[in-house]
Amino acid sequence: MNIIVGTAGHIDHGKTTLIKALTGTDTDRLPEEKKRGITIDLGFAELDLGEHKIGFVDVPGHERFVKNMLAGASGIDLVLLIVAADEGVMPQTREHFDICRLLGVRIGIVVLTKADLADEEMLELVRLDAAELVEGSFLENAPAVAVSSTSGEGIDELKLALAAAAGEVRIRRNDQVTRLAVDRSFVVKGFGTVVTGTLASGEISEGAELELLPIKRKVRVRGLQTHGREAKAAKAGQRVAVNLGGIGRENVSRGMTLCTADSLEPTQMFDARVEVLASAAKPLRSRQRVRVHIGAAEALARVHVINKAGEIGPGSADLVQLRLEAPVAAVMGEAFIIRSYSPQTTIAGGIVLDPLPEKHRVRDTLPARAFLEGLIAAGSDHRSVIRLLVRSAGAGGTDIRGLVGRTGWRADVVADALTLSKADDEIVEAGVHWVAASIFSELKTAALGALAEHHKRDPLSRGISRDILKEKVFRRGPQDVFKSAIAALETENELFVEHDIIRARSHSSELSPGEQAFLDSVKTDLAAASLAPPKIDEAVGKALEGTAISPQQAKKLLGVAAGSGELVRVSDEFYFDRAAIDVLAAILRERALSLPNRLIDVPAFKDLAGVSRKFAIPLLEYFDRIGVTKRAGDKRVIT
Repeated sequence: MNIIVGTAGHIDHGKTTLIKALTGTDTDRLPEEKKRGITIDLGFAELDLGEHKIGFVDVPGHERFVKNMLAGASGIDLVLLIVAADEGVMPQTREHFDICRLLGVRIGIVVLTKADLADEEMLELVRLDAAELVEGSFLENAPAVAVSSTSGEGIDELKLALAAAAGEVRIRRNDQVTRLAVDRSFVVKGFGTVVTGTLASGEISEGAELELLPIKRKVRVRGLQTHGREAKAAKAGQRVAVNLGGIGRENVSRGMTLCTADSLEPTQMFDARVEVLASAAKPLRSRQRVRVHIGAAEALARVHVINKAGEIGPGSADLVQLRLEAPVAAVMGEAFIIRSYSPQTTIAGGIVLDPLPEKHRVRDTLPARAFLEGLIAAGSDHRSVIRLLVRSAGAGGTDIRGLVGRTGWRADVVADALTLSKADDEIVEAGVHWVAASIFSELKTAALGALAEHHKRDPLSRGISRDILKEKVFRRGPQDVFKSAIAALETENELFVEHDIIRARSHSSELSPGEQAFLDSVKTDLAAASLAPPKIDEAVGKALEGTAISPQQAKKLLGVAAGSGELVRVSDEFYFDRAAIDVLAAILRERALSLPNRLIDVPAFKDLAGVSRKFAIPLLEYFDRIGVTKRAGDKRVIT
């Protein structure tokens, strides 16, 4: 099992010397570090304990370099809290300890370094000082090992303690996309751009395509190393150096995230649960400007506290939305640290609950709290979280890609959770989107309501067009969700769809005796006229004589007859008897068999139909529209 161990402690308390004594590696790599004798940036080393491979992240202890410390601390499984036996607990010891606790580190060892420089009495005092610091925390019952990195005293005992502590580290989650926070980037001559970091989740393999966030740049893995050794693949929990193709060193910097391509989205806002340190001088307040450290990134942000008071007091925890001034990559469940803007001190830390939320207003406090508390209660249960996220998406639903971005889980994990929820009738699959079953039911009810309103307003109408119905009930929603709702209603026998016209099954457009008599009169006249009917206005005027039907009603009744197929609307001027049109179409197709290339011109069509040009042209144009004929220059092909 690969385990990342981080050092934490005050400047010059012997963190780097201790790692060298444990591993033989000097993690101070910069000339300035060698010259000044302090760690300025991150250093790395490895220790093989047989069952466990330990990767050490040596962090700087100087207060000016705490942000460098944070870049390495975010991926650690176990911490060595280092206290010099000749000095005891110091300011940066406390801040580093607070940072580890806020980042969710749960296993560690207290190491009393420089034991050769303190007598027994001093060593015991420092031991008590350290015990007081960690009282009530995850380190309260941790072993406290006194060592001398120069003489080697206690080093073997520390290795045994490390092996025991490593056995308590939980196996990393395997449900998340590949994610590596970049804490260093440089160029290797002959190879190109290289980035390093702790692989937080997933795997990286040689040749894979990944994406660099927040710049959304696709890159290819040209090669991998783990602690200086070439590798074909790397797994979560390992320190990794990745040789990237397709990008220059100038485009890469600490704080970026290397992840599965097309999985995560950069964000400038996330919702979180935050704990304010009891030692903080003031409450954390809405609109306060702070520094957010997440992964290896640092970004300035404004706080929006999601409670009525608008603040979180020292020693308390509550919900916030952090609005960042620069984009970062974040996933659900990721830990982060908040430091004050100036002077820079650690004041709080938290866990990301929703990396891609809507912007909350004061009036949104109650629903926002209810949703986020639901996420907290759901924990890492895939089905519960997915159900909450699908419901929060409303009638528009969400797709698998969107859920991957909100959770950081692999697409197959999300798909499995969706399938289980669908089987329990909790959510509905609507094309590529997923909608909460209750919301989908509300959408169907709204569609039926709009249909009923339309039929009441216009009882003679055949129905309403699909596009108009969508505009009424689902204006900005995805087309596939609306289509799925209509299809479900059709399956349930609630409505009837003919071409693009939708009507309720319960709707009947029965005509009154007077309306039916009017239509019968028009149809009789047109049937008698066959292929030489009077203009429709003349036929309607004749049929209206002696009736109480208005011209507006007459127009709707003609539409009903044309919609049902009883009459054929050839043009604005001419309506024809359906039987006459069907007979003519049949004659045309029969004649086509004897015509060269099935071609017919207007004079030949006039002779065939026995009509004048006044009727021939509208009839041919109608046949063109319905596909009986097709224009070919000044002739028609009979299809």
